[in-house]
Amino acid sequence: ARQALRWYPGDVWRYVLACQWRRIAQEEPFPGRCGEVGDELGSAVVGARLTREVMRLALLLRRRYPPYAKWLGSALVRMPGATELGESLGAAMAARSWRERDAALASSYTRVAALHNRVRLTGWLEEEVRGFHDRPFQVIDGDRFADALMASVSDPVIRGLPLVGCVDQLADSTDLLVAPGRARAVTAAALGLG
Repeated sequence: ARQALRWYPGDVWRYVLACQWRRIAQEEPFPGRCGEVGDELGSAVVGARLTREVMRLALLLRRRYPPYAKWLGSALVRMPGATELGESLGAAMAARSWRERDAALASSYTRVAALHNRVRLTGWLEEEVRGFHDRPFQVIDGDRFADALMASVSDPVIRGLPLVGCVDQLADSTDLLVAPGRARAVTAAALGLG
């Protein structure tokens, strides 16, 4: 039983990774967008959230189940080759302006994109960040990675799943929070209300 649960089956792993990239894609322009309107606090909050998502992605790419928040940083720093990623994420957390945060997050995105390419679950994808339309901030366009991962899934059932993820990805996801029916069903299930 332990061997069977040691790691996700291949297609499930691709699905979970695709969902994690989607979580990044949904919010990656927001630290800069908050900053553009003078909301440094909002930028810092979203930047912290994205830092957590990148950490979780890096662990998933290294075949490690992300622990809950208390142990997330410890798990990342124990991961081989995570020094530079940790430095980028630390700089994002310590940033005093949205422009500093944007640069640090961009550095972390390129590092995790390179890790994605080294794992070779998809064809090679561009690792460099790009401008978000005509706005002055950088994104990796996480949906490119999500789409490539889903295209590599062979199981039609898994390929047909919505990109919302496993339970720990879904529990606080945008996909859950913006779909009242889905949110009610998850809440009812969690509370045991038939």
